Amino acid sequence: MQMNNQPFITTDRLFITPLSIMDDQFIFELVNTEGWIRFIGNRNIASCDDARSYIQKILENRNISYWVVQLKDNNHKIGIITCIKRNYLEHHDIGFAFLPGFGNKGYAFEATHAVLQKLIPIQKLTHILATTIPENLNSIKLLKKIGLVFEKEIEIENEILHVYGNSTDKLIEKHPTYKI
Repeated sequence: MQMNNQPFITTDRLFITPLSIMDDQFIFELVNTEGWIRFIGNRNIASCDDARSYIQKILENRNISYWVVQLKDNNHKIGIITCIKRNYLEHHDIGFAFLPGFGNKGYAFEATHAVLQKLIPIQKLTHILATTIPENLNSIKLLKKIGLVFEKEIEIENEILHVYGNSTDKLIEKHPTYKI
């Protein structure tokens, strides 16, 4: 499932656009934040050139889609939403990361909700998953707000991950706008 060609999505406060090479400066900044490194992992991106290479790999992978989240009022890029079909998971994994200072303002929920609202009917997804390390309490709180529930613990590359998920039928019950 490749969604890099998706049109952009708008919400009351946000523009959500597919990742492009032009986002190199933003991606360089985001992947080097303390939160990204702590909760997602160091991608060893030390320059905008490295960021462009990283973006190119994402764009070439049919199993990965990234959207950039920016504020409508000033076009400031504040975060990303991802949808990844990982080889160790049965269903697609929704993810998010935001710059420091943009947490606890509802942006991640608003953007994730909007992307799911677009993906579920278009891609006919039957189940959504998300993974996080157990210490990422803010992420877990958002996953639960979206309607995902703890499913299991897995170990990937010597790291314990918690898998949250739910059927899209259950998500539609919680958020009826996900349905066509």
